[in-house]
Amino acid sequence: MLQKPHLFTPGPTPVPTRTLLAMAQPILHHRAPEFEAVLAEVREGLKWLFRTKEEVLVFAASGTGAMEASVANLLSPGDRALVIRGGNFGERWANICQAYGIQVTSIDVEWGKAVRPEQVKAALDADPSIKAVYMTASETSTGVKHPTREIAAVVRQRDNVVLVVDAITALGVFDIRMDEWGIDVLVTGSQKALMLPPGLAFVAVSPKAWKLVETSKSPRFYFDFRKEKKAIVQNQTAWTPAVSLIVGLKDTLAIMKAEGLDAIFERHALFARATREAMVAIGLTLFAESPSEATTVITGPAGIDTGKIVKHMRNRYGVTIIGGQGQAKGKVFRIATLGWSDPFDVINVVSAVEMTLKDLGVPVEIGKGVATAQTILYSALKAAPSAEPARAAAGGRE
Repeated sequence: MLQKPHLFTPGPTPVPTRTLLAMAQPILHHRAPEFEAVLAEVREGLKWLFRTKEEVLVFAASGTGAMEASVANLLSPGDRALVIRGGNFGERWANICQAYGIQVTSIDVEWGKAVRPEQVKAALDADPSIKAVYMTASETSTGVKHPTREIAAVVRQRDNVVLVVDAITALGVFDIRMDEWGIDVLVTGSQKALMLPPGLAFVAVSPKAWKLVETSKSPRFYFDFRKEKKAIVQNQTAWTPAVSLIVGLKDTLAIMKAEGLDAIFERHALFARATREAMVAIGLTLFAESPSEATTVITGPAGIDTGKIVKHMRNRYGVTIIGGQGQAKGKVFRIATLGWSDPFDVINVVSAVEMTLKDLGVPVEIGKGVATAQTILYSALKAAPSAEPARAAAGGRE
């Protein structure tokens, strides 16, 4: 039977058709005035998304490249950093720090739970030599949403400590306010809520963090914040950029602006709630106690390796979700409805989960989860204004 591919992973995420067409246009030279005009528009759009007055630096890399840059540019070998480890990506912060000779103090949070701000305060009080706190706003491996705003309030009281936030699956999904909250370094990537293929990484740096950049003795060449800032203010990049992705970014930022940040946040919250409640309705258990709107993580049925669920759903129904990582491998499966998604995407993926579990012998009632999701979505859509203006501005679903 013919299958259309359906992507529900927390990155890459689907790319709008009009953006794919924009990126398929003849390539621009990155030093030509035409590209400078594109980058000038992208600069302002990124500041809008990051909610900052600071420049947002753009690298041709995955989000991990921006994470590494946020260690190499801030700290020197032997410096101390506090890392919140509550999942695979929190652990990545610690691994990057250790690779650069940074002394790491960890707050180890049980997978599926969120860190408490008082834990951060206690760790900073216990060690005044800590220069930076590294955290993950939305831990993709566990589906946990950590209290970024509250942690920022703790850190901003300390003149000699900066807060670095991995917002790779958070920015553009739920509210993150860099300047207002006092976040010092904010990181994201292109393949999540920004609705682009992988390949772009973004970093915004506060004046407080720039002071550390000037004193860092860690080696860096390509990932040098100083070089990139000097270039970006001239609508340039220090090195050859991912030109077509930046052209696509101009388009996706326009789509996001047409919808509006508040509407984007409401949409992600609605789709995540519908997905979560649908999973509970068919007898499954949510893994995260403080769930993120970016990714719904579900504990698999007893006796079934969740890798089988992922494989069967992809091969049988053409629906791609993702399994667990690290200590959650084989125990959970993860569904993302972020970025370029609509209500019928939620119904689609819930239906695919039900059919897959039924195929694997799990006693689920076909349609129960779909009905739950549909009821939630219908109630919200009935109360919402027409989607036509936003649809027209975005160029339609196509």
